[in-house]
Amino acid sequence: MQHLRITSPHDLTPAVLDLLRQDPAVTALSYVPDAVLVPEGDLVEADLPREAVNEVVDALREIGVQHEGAIHVIPVATWISRAALEAEKQAPGSSADAVVWAEVTQRSFDESELNWTFLTFMTLATMIASIAIVLDSQILVIGAMVLGPEFLPVAALGLALVRRRPALLRHAAVTLVVGFAVAIAMATLAALAARGLGWVTEDQVTAPRPGTAFIYTPDKWSFIVAVIAAAAGALSLTSAKVGGLSGVFISVTTIPAAGNVALGLAFGVPDEIWGSLLQLLVNISGMAVAGWAALAFQQAVWSRMSARRAHLVARFRREV
Repeated sequence: MQHLRITSPHDLTPAVLDLLRQDPAVTALSYVPDAVLVPEGDLVEADLPREAVNEVVDALREIGVQHEGAIHVIPVATWISRAALEAEKQAPGSSADAVVWAEVTQRSFDESELNWTFLTFMTLATMIASIAIVLDSQILVIGAMVLGPEFLPVAALGLALVRRRPALLRHAAVTLVVGFAVAIAMATLAALAARGLGWVTEDQVTAPRPGTAFIYTPDKWSFIVAVIAAAAGALSLTSAKVGGLSGVFISVTTIPAAGNVALGLAFGVPDEIWGSLLQLLVNISGMAVAGWAALAFQQAVWSRMSARRAHLVARFRREV
């Protein structure tokens, strides 16, 4: 179940209440007039199944509530209500599979913001990846993968295409480009410092590294793994049952590839640079394409569910 908390301007409240009353998925509807002080308005609250959120939120946006008021969509962890149970049974689809697009879009904007926290995580993860390559340590490579925050901006690229959000597309693309550029630059400076101190030599960078060779030798499996991992990541982002993102982070080698690019730049080894850049592009391309395809499929499925729900709502209104 989801809880809607709507702060509505006085002139829009009648339309909001009519909309919610006429939807069989809405339960526990409450209305407190003059409860909102800034901006002045009314408070409307309601419960509804996750499967019905998109249509109700879209209808509220058509009314224009978001311009002077606000729409809060709050997940309900625990609920006890016979009416809510019946509403959830009647809603087409499964709540675990339902995609709340407003929630996914908001999270994508938040996680794709270019800020110091994002840049710091990118830089630290890339530095750890560089150390992992020098030591040929798979454990450190995994640690760098988990620490890297790049997957959600990559997923946001696919979401922006599916939901036709050009602002999100620009937002995520700039974050990725600047994030990788800053991380590689800082890791390169760190590698140059290690070279100057004699902690790392060119022989260590160019020596055979069986444990981490996959980072700079992309092949068809690199793309296939990126596609599968990104599809799983998109499902984790949109589903009510989240838990697969850590596996996505460990499956793709974007951060390790960036770390090896930094080493190649610091020691002037073109083969390491180009091989790792290709690995980086293959992984990002695979994830972006798979994320778009997975989200487009989910949107197509839930568009059919929305059509079924619209038929149920129309029948309910005729009966009322």
